[in-house]
Amino acid sequence: MPEAAEPELFFDSSALFAGVASSTGAGRALLQLGEARAVAITVSEQVVTETERSLARRAPTALPFFRQTLRACHMRIVKGPAPAEVLAARSFIAHEADVPILVAAMKVKTGFLVTLNRRHFIEDPLVAQRSGLRIGTPGDALAWVRGELAGNQS
Repeated sequence: MPEAAEPELFFDSSALFAGVASSTGAGRALLQLGEARAVAITVSEQVVTETERSLARRAPTALPFFRQTLRACHMRIVKGPAPAEVLAARSFIAHEADVPILVAAMKVKTGFLVTLNRRHFIEDPLVAQRSGLRIGTPGDALAWVRGELAGNQS
Protein backbone atom coordinates (compact mmCIF):
# COMPACT_ATOMS: atom_id res chain seq x y z
CA MET A 1 0.00 0.00 0.00
CA PRO A 2 1.52 3.41 -0.92
CA GLU A 3 2.49 5.72 1.91
CA ALA A 4 0.24 8.74 2.47
CA ALA A 5 1.74 12.11 1.60
CA GLU A 6 2.88 14.23 4.49
CA PRO A 7 0.73 17.23 5.45
CA GLU A 8 1.67 20.34 3.49
CA LEU A 9 2.14 23.71 5.18
CA PHE A 10 2.78 27.18 3.79
CA PHE A 11 4.43 29.52 6.29
CA ASP A 12 4.11 33.28 6.08
CA SER A 13 6.91 35.43 7.49
CA SER A 14 5.30 35.92 10.91
CA ALA A 15 5.05 32.18 11.51
CA LEU A 16 8.52 31.48 10.14
CA PHE A 17 10.01 34.25 12.29
CA ALA A 18 8.34 32.81 15.41
CA GLY A 19 9.53 29.29 14.64
CA VAL A 20 13.10 30.43 14.20
CA ALA A 21 13.34 33.10 16.91
CA SER A 22 11.76 31.03 19.70
CA SER A 23 13.14 27.73 20.92
CA THR A 24 9.67 26.66 22.03
CA GLY A 25 6.16 26.85 20.67
CA ALA A 26 4.14 25.40 17.85
CA GLY A 27 6.10 27.22 15.13
CA ARG A 28 9.32 25.55 16.26
CA ALA A 29 7.56 22.19 16.58
CA LEU A 30 6.34 22.46 12.98
CA LEU A 31 9.87 23.26 11.78
CA GLN A 32 11.13 20.21 13.65
CA LEU A 33 8.47 18.09 11.95
CA GLY A 34 9.71 19.51 8.65
CA GLU A 35 13.23 18.49 9.50
CA ALA A 36 11.98 14.98 10.29
CA ARG A 37 10.11 15.03 6.94
CA ALA A 38 6.82 14.41 8.71
CA VAL A 39 5.43 17.57 7.07
CA ALA A 40 6.29 19.42 3.87
CA ILE A 41 6.92 23.15 4.32
CA THR A 42 6.71 25.69 1.53
CA VAL A 43 7.51 29.39 1.60
CA SER A 44 7.72 32.01 -1.10
CA GLU A 45 10.80 34.05 -1.94
CA GLN A 46 8.98 37.04 -0.41
CA VAL A 47 8.55 35.17 2.88
CA VAL A 48 12.26 34.35 3.00
CA THR A 49 13.20 37.99 2.33
CA GLU A 50 10.71 39.39 4.87
CA THR A 51 11.77 36.92 7.55
CA GLU A 52 15.46 37.58 7.00
CA ARG A 53 14.91 41.36 7.25
CA SER A 54 12.85 41.02 10.43
CA LEU A 55 15.41 38.75 12.03
CA ALA A 56 18.25 41.11 11.08
CA ARG A 57 16.37 43.94 12.80
CA ARG A 58 14.92 42.18 15.83
CA ALA A 59 16.93 38.99 16.43
CA PRO A 60 20.20 39.13 14.47
CA THR A 61 21.75 36.26 16.41
CA ALA A 62 19.04 33.99 14.95
CA LEU A 63 20.10 34.61 11.33
CA PRO A 64 22.55 31.68 11.11
CA PHE A 65 19.90 29.37 12.58
CA PHE A 66 17.37 30.70 10.05
CA ARG A 67 19.62 29.81 7.12
CA GLN A 68 20.33 26.39 8.61
CA THR A 69 16.59 25.85 9.17
CA LEU A 70 15.77 26.57 5.53
CA ARG A 71 18.09 23.72 4.52
CA ALA A 72 17.37 21.32 7.39
CA CYS A 73 13.58 21.52 6.97
CA HIS A 74 13.87 20.80 3.25
CA MET A 75 11.72 23.87 2.62
CA ARG A 76 10.44 24.36 -0.86
CA ILE A 77 10.92 27.99 -1.86
CA VAL A 78 8.60 29.14 -4.64
CA LYS A 79 8.60 32.28 -6.73
CA GLY A 80 6.00 34.91 -5.99
CA PRO A 81 2.86 35.15 -8.08
CA ALA A 82 2.67 37.14 -11.28
CA PRO A 83 1.23 40.68 -11.03
CA ALA A 84 -1.91 39.57 -12.89
CA GLU A 85 -2.49 36.79 -10.33
CA VAL A 86 -2.12 39.27 -7.48
CA LEU A 87 -4.50 41.71 -9.16
CA ALA A 88 -7.10 38.98 -9.68
CA ALA A 89 -7.04 38.09 -5.96
CA ARG A 90 -7.04 41.62 -4.49
CA SER A 91 -10.60 41.22 -3.23
CA PHE A 92 -9.70 38.07 -1.25
CA ILE A 93 -7.99 39.95 1.60
CA ALA A 94 -8.27 43.52 2.87
CA HIS A 95 -4.54 44.20 3.35
CA GLU A 96 -3.02 44.58 -0.10
CA ALA A 97 0.53 43.69 1.04
CA ASP A 98 -0.69 40.21 2.04
CA VAL A 99 -2.21 39.34 -1.34
CA PRO A 100 1.04 37.88 -2.82
CA ILE A 101 1.42 35.57 0.20
CA LEU A 102 -2.17 34.39 -0.07
CA VAL A 103 -1.86 33.80 -3.82
CA ALA A 104 1.44 31.93 -3.42
CA ALA A 105 -0.19 29.60 -0.85
CA MET A 106 -3.18 29.10 -3.16
CA LYS A 107 -0.94 28.26 -6.12
CA VAL A 108 0.91 25.49 -4.27
CA LYS A 109 -2.42 24.08 -3.06
CA THR A 110 -1.16 23.87 0.48
CA GLY A 111 -3.03 22.02 3.18
CA PHE A 112 -2.64 24.86 5.68
CA LEU A 113 -1.47 28.49 5.58
CA VAL A 114 0.38 29.09 8.84
CA THR A 115 0.38 32.68 10.11
CA LEU A 116 0.38 34.79 13.24
CA ASN A 117 -1.29 37.62 11.33
CA ARG A 118 -4.69 37.30 12.98
CA ARG A 119 -5.96 40.68 11.85
CA HIS A 120 -5.52 40.19 8.12
CA PHE A 121 -5.75 36.42 7.67
CA ILE A 122 -7.55 34.75 10.56
CA GLU A 123 -10.13 37.16 11.96
CA ASP A 124 -11.76 37.64 8.56
CA PRO A 125 -13.39 34.30 7.70
CA LEU A 126 -13.93 35.47 4.13
CA VAL A 127 -10.19 35.18 3.48
CA ALA A 128 -10.27 31.41 3.99
CA GLN A 129 -13.58 31.11 2.17
CA ARG A 130 -12.46 33.09 -0.89
CA SER A 131 -9.03 31.49 -1.09
CA GLY A 132 -10.18 27.95 -0.34
CA LEU A 133 -7.37 27.62 2.19
CA ARG A 134 -7.31 26.37 5.74
CA ILE A 135 -5.67 29.27 7.64
CA GLY A 136 -4.55 29.51 11.25
CA THR A 137 -1.84 30.00 13.81
CA PRO A 138 1.08 27.62 14.28
CA GLY A 139 -0.89 26.06 17.16
CA ASP A 140 -3.89 25.54 14.89
CA ALA A 141 -1.65 24.05 12.22
CA LEU A 142 0.04 21.73 14.70
CA ALA A 143 -3.35 20.42 15.84
CA TRP A 144 -4.33 19.88 12.17
CA VAL A 145 -1.03 18.08 11.47
CA ARG A 146 -1.55 15.79 14.44
CA GLY A 147 -4.97 14.88 13.11
CA GLU A 148 -3.62 14.31 9.61
CA LEU A 149 -0.76 12.14 10.84
CA ALA A 150 -3.09 10.12 13.08
CA GLY A 151 -5.43 9.60 10.12
CA ASN A 152 -2.52 8.43 7.94
CA GLN A 153 -1.71 5.68 10.45
CA SER A 154 -5.09 3.98 10.25
